[in-house]
Amino acid sequence: MLNVSIVIPAWNEEERINDCLLNATRQTVMPHEVIVVDNRSTDSTVAVVEQFMKDHPQAPVRLLHQDEEQGLIPTRDYGLNHATGDILGRFDADCMIRPDWVEVVSGIFTEDPEAMGATGPVMYYDLPSRHFGLRGDNSTRKRIYKADGGQPLLFGSNMAVRASAWREICDEVCLDKADVMHEDIDISLHLLGKDLKTVYCPRMIAGISARRMDTSLTSFNNYMRRFKNTFDAHPQHSRKHKPEILLTALYPVMHLLYPVWQKVLDTADINPAEAAWINEQMELAEQEGREWYDDTPTDEEWSEKHEDSNTCDW
Repeated sequence: MLNVSIVIPAWNEEERINDCLLNATRQTVMPHEVIVVDNRSTDSTVAVVEQFMKDHPQAPVRLLHQDEEQGLIPTRDYGLNHATGDILGRFDADCMIRPDWVEVVSGIFTEDPEAMGATGPVMYYDLPSRHFGLRGDNSTRKRIYKADGGQPLLFGSNMAVRASAWREICDEVCLDKADVMHEDIDISLHLLGKDLKTVYCPRMIAGISARRMDTSLTSFNNYMRRFKNTFDAHPQHSRKHKPEILLTALYPVMHLLYPVWQKVLDTADINPAEAAWINEQMELAEQEGREWYDDTPTDEEWSEKHEDSNTCDW
């Protein structure tokens, strides 16, 4: 199986980064490394990561700093360029990956040597009916989040690229100094431009926050225009569907629902990020507990095994 590095760009993410790291390191298969790249955070993000590393010395977490330039793209690139795994996973600091995410990602690229980029659906953990939303997101991404006649587009909150593929495009990806593009779609189109295969896997699941829906209409519309801006920057590529139309249609309801649901969560004292995969985590813990139980000898077995060593020959 190929090993997986995880790269997490972070700017002022003190609220969620600890939960994110817990999910990244509570996996059925431990990642090769988890790289947090801090980008001039002014809150306690760095301190939280350092405390996590102190509290979990066995976890393969690294903290890097990208201070030369403010922005997601240079921070993302810095992390990907410093990662040493076969596969480079990448998601945001408020993402909560499913407990088998690393195992699934490794399997995708191990089983398909031609796969150079992979992505999957997301669950909005701070909205109600999370798993219903996951099914809807899966359906949407499978059908319309594509380019060039049906090639899957990678989603920055839940994506991975083969290290060799990243090295092919790392000097060509758009720097987007004006900050008007979708950096994940840009990576996708650079991969497709070199005839490098992208794949979609419904089992590659991440949980993300719906906080984008809590922004103003002006800010949201500007974010939606990034779809067109990105394809305009790559006129050799085409798309049949426009996801921004569906997302814009959903915005009014989601914009009203999001703050209301946050009050419900606060009143119930629920951390939605921590609870995102609680059932799956409990199942893993129970399975591990059963394995420990099965491997632990009974008193009789222990006594029989050590009987000879406890007998002295004078």
